[in-house]
Amino acid sequence: MERIRQRFEKQVIGLTCLALGGIDYESPKGDPGLFGPGSLCWQVHGDFPAMLCGGISALMLQMLHPLALAGVWDHSTFREDMIGRLRRTSQFIAGTTFASRADAEALIARVRRIHAGVVGTAPDGRAYAASDPELLVWVHVAETRSFLAGYLQYVQPLSEAQQDQYFDEVARIAEALGATDVPRSRQAVEAYLERMRPQLVFDDRTAEVLTLLFQAPAPSLATGLAGKVVTRAGLDLLPDWARTMTGLAVSRSRRRAIQQAMRGVAPAMRWALRNSAAHRAHRRVDATQDASD
Repeated sequence: MERIRQRFEKQVIGLTCLALGGIDYESPKGDPGLFGPGSLCWQVHGDFPAMLCGGISALMLQMLHPLALAGVWDHSTFREDMIGRLRRTSQFIAGTTFASRADAEALIARVRRIHAGVVGTAPDGRAYAASDPELLVWVHVAETRSFLAGYLQYVQPLSEAQQDQYFDEVARIAEALGATDVPRSRQAVEAYLERMRPQLVFDDRTAEVLTLLFQAPAPSLATGLAGKVVTRAGLDLLPDWARTMTGLAVSRSRRRAIQQAMRGVAPAMRWALRNSAAHRAHRRVDATQDASD
């Protein structure tokens, strides 16, 4: 059984940030990073299955913004390497959440340098820049709203005050990247999304991204089947209006079936993963406590 667990863990890690290397989540000992284990950020981002379907949902939501899509379309290899794109995004989220302060700040600085070169013109003639504070807010809100939705759906409820705390904490990362006027509560996030709806579009390019997500390759049959469940769970996490925009709205009974399937897959993922970024970060921080006992 342990060999099966290790094999599954290796395959899942191959889809995540740990496959990229470059960050030692277990050093330096005692370093709490930007947030620390008492934060809502660690709690929400620490559940791998919820974050996985939340991350898929975030990408689906982000791509409804024509300028966000244009930046990815023109300056990314996602069409040839969807898994690589997901890994890099996963590394940034995991690193800024769970890595040491120095590594988290280095990741932020690196992304800011990359953003500086991501400029162009969208098909509708509008100029875009990844460093645009307003565009940074959109990308950030789409991510964090989706991560929290995954946690609430597949882990446990959180009070409104806890949800507000989560959004307040993670706003720090968006601001470090250059975003301004970042929503810092559940109510503010919901109001922001409502204001943004008139700017969102589902067109041929958005449809292609969605198709690529549903057809993303997997290293094995087991992870492939799990991936199909996770992708459909990501679609299910979208706001109702966004899911309707995709043309893939499903019945309530079908949604319940998707949620049930995800709840069936999630425990296996949690069982297999013992060396996620969250696990390693806890070992790093707990090392100081262990030494003092």
